[in-house]
Amino acid sequence: MARPYGLLRAGFPYLKSLGMRRLTNFPVDIALGAEGRMYILCRQESAALVRRYSFEDKDLGNFGEVGDAEGKLQWPVSIAADRNENLYISDEALDRVSAFTSEGTFLKCWGESGSKNGQLRRPAGLAFDANGDLHVVDSLNHRVQKFTKDGKHILSWGSHGDGDGQFDMPWGITVDDAGDVYVADWRNDRVQKFNRDGEFILKFGKSGSGDGEFNRPTDVAVDADGDIYVCDRGNDRVQLFNSEPRYVEKFIGDATLSQIARDYMLTNASPNRIRDMAVLEPQKRLRQPKGIAVDAQGRLYITDTGSYRVQVYQKEVIRLEPHQFAPPMRSVTLHQE
Repeated sequence: MARPYGLLRAGFPYLKSLGMRRLTNFPVDIALGAEGRMYILCRQESAALVRRYSFEDKDLGNFGEVGDAEGKLQWPVSIAADRNENLYISDEALDRVSAFTSEGTFLKCWGESGSKNGQLRRPAGLAFDANGDLHVVDSLNHRVQKFTKDGKHILSWGSHGDGDGQFDMPWGITVDDAGDVYVADWRNDRVQKFNRDGEFILKFGKSGSGDGEFNRPTDVAVDADGDIYVCDRGNDRVQLFNSEPRYVEKFIGDATLSQIARDYMLTNASPNRIRDMAVLEPQKRLRQPKGIAVDAQGRLYITDTGSYRVQVYQKEVIRLEPHQFAPPMRSVTLHQE
């Protein structure tokens, strides 16, 4: 789909929260399916599962067992859905990728430990491209690898360092509708962009807590307008950049109680008393978010890892034609001289 000539950004308000403690404990990533379905990857000590969920805040069940046998998970990092809504999960403890149906039936797994092409060391982020090939962030090998869905190696790029095209323990990844690849370069506190052949295009970000700066970014997403979202875990926020990329705004958390949490609270007197005694302002904020996703309706999903929930925001823009959008101006403020 062609990107708009320009955008009138009307707002990006908080929409809703999904999930709750004991249900979506420590969500680390999220994959989106059709008809409002979502798959929330949760992990903690002695537990690793996928919570099947709906946009209406309804629990659709879960799957996942801890172990090292085929079909089990040990320390999963990322989840991605293919066109058929089969789910692929990277496991950094087992150096492999496992595939399941949307109902949780195990399909296959592939990967082996090592540093040769096709081998993995602590695989992290996953992202499909338009051809159905799977990009895998090979974190401790400081590179990105591309595979077929069956695990056949296609391409590798990257090496250890802080130069253009180099990585230091990369984590998250996405592929935009033009086929370009964006990687959250975790220990270098930046995002790098590559073409479909792994050739470096640009980078942005540096260490810090100011606008456009990062503290251990864990994920990246790009929407149909070319806007770039970066999960800035160490700063407890998500940042939005335009396609240039220029910093636009940030999301720090505006959560309310999800519907499923409200239903739970109404049957439990003690949590109601505890909440009544609490200062509520901090309860809204993001705590160490790890995964993000955007959908075709302009909704941004953030796995609020430290608060056991998903926060959702709704993008509001008007897509502009050339006659509605003036050439660049010398001042970047809204108040032109």
